[in-house]
Amino acid sequence: MKSKRQNDLGNDPIGSLLIRLAIPAITAQLVNALYNIVDRMYIGHIEGTGDLALTGLGVAFPVIMFISALSALAGMGGGSKAAIRMGAGDQEGANAILGGCTALLVVISLVVTVLFQVFKDPMLLLFGASENTLGYASDYLGIYLWGTIAVQFSLGLNNFITTQGFSTVSMLTVIIGAVCNIVLDPVLIFGFDMGVQGAALATILSQAVSALWVLRFLTGKRSRLTIQARHLRLDPKVLLPVMAIGVSPFIMQSTESLVNIALNSSLKLYGGDTYVGAMTIASSIMQVLVMPLQGLTQGAQPILGFNFGAGKTDRVRRTFKLLFLSCIALSTVFFLSVQLFPCVFISIFNDKEELVRAAEWALHVYFGGMFMLGMQFSCQQTFVALGQAKVSLFLALLRKIALLIPLIYILPHFLSNQVFAVYLAEPVADVCAATCTGLVFLWKFPRILRERDASADREAA
Repeated sequence: MKSKRQNDLGNDPIGSLLIRLAIPAITAQLVNALYNIVDRMYIGHIEGTGDLALTGLGVAFPVIMFISALSALAGMGGGSKAAIRMGAGDQEGANAILGGCTALLVVISLVVTVLFQVFKDPMLLLFGASENTLGYASDYLGIYLWGTIAVQFSLGLNNFITTQGFSTVSMLTVIIGAVCNIVLDPVLIFGFDMGVQGAALATILSQAVSALWVLRFLTGKRSRLTIQARHLRLDPKVLLPVMAIGVSPFIMQSTESLVNIALNSSLKLYGGDTYVGAMTIASSIMQVLVMPLQGLTQGAQPILGFNFGAGKTDRVRRTFKLLFLSCIALSTVFFLSVQLFPCVFISIFNDKEELVRAAEWALHVYFGGMFMLGMQFSCQQTFVALGQAKVSLFLALLRKIALLIPLIYILPHFLSNQVFAVYLAEPVADVCAATCTGLVFLWKFPRILRERDASADREAA
């Protein structure tokens, strides 16, 4: 399988192949983060009300994250399954997966838009909004929800471009949208004096441009995977295996939404709007810094999935080793950067003295376990690439559901500084989950490859 850049997933040298696939994926992930980050950068510097408006966006952020996570349910699960099918030579099956996932994304978009519009304000109050910040959160989310289908297509279907090895095309998907967003944000926020509503409108218009780009490619002649009308249906035989794999990255992303809800509501209780605002800054920085890790794993997934499907387990081993070392190096560099230069990151979002002081202290605690995330991401996403639904689901649930969310509510009862206790939950969960993930991987990974080797031998016989 070759793209325009001649990425042969089964034969090219792994190091150069991973670089060619990962760099565009990392770029795409970082640029994709700009959809929300740029909004916060501009809104946080609105004169007079920037800190409250920024906090309002932080309260709405869990809903936005959940909507993005839904795209992974079909997109990442479908992309992984399609890569394995193509590696095994089943092109018709791969196209059926793309068609089914497209139909599923349409249904998800319609349901989410209606339900969230109806329950928007009560939901935001539950998630940590106060009387001072509810208006900003509601104004932003009310417009953003109308662009749900564009978000689902631009994020979800882009995985089917990446999984073919068209890394540059998938990178352009998010670059085009992000550039539109960067241009539209100041025009609508300040030029038309629309405030947070202008930021939301800029975001959904930009996502719509990205969605059209993806649809154009996946219905064109260059793509090996194509959207075909006969496959646009909700076939359980196609979608249930896809969702079994996609549920792991979906949970990884959607539980981040639950974590933000738990953090915001707890900080509202123990510290007030200032510490909710500090968490908005901390989570924004975290979102940017984990994007290179996600981009690396996204770049590696086509290599892992294709070669696993083709029975080339030695290439799977070598790809994982390189992925693991790269992720560990990146997560360590990011950990040191935040610990040594927190104010450099904070100044991007707000310069109000009270908020800066709270955020600087919070970052030191919140990012205390980031150096371990390289292990978590590389091992857990390798399981996704190899189609290991059960183990990847277990590891996805472990960090956020079994550890982090309970710790957010438990630790304040044991420490006198309750705000510190809430922030401390993140590094404690990161270290514990990454350690457990590494141990599970050491036990499970060799067995998976031995079983695939045995299966390949039987097929050859």
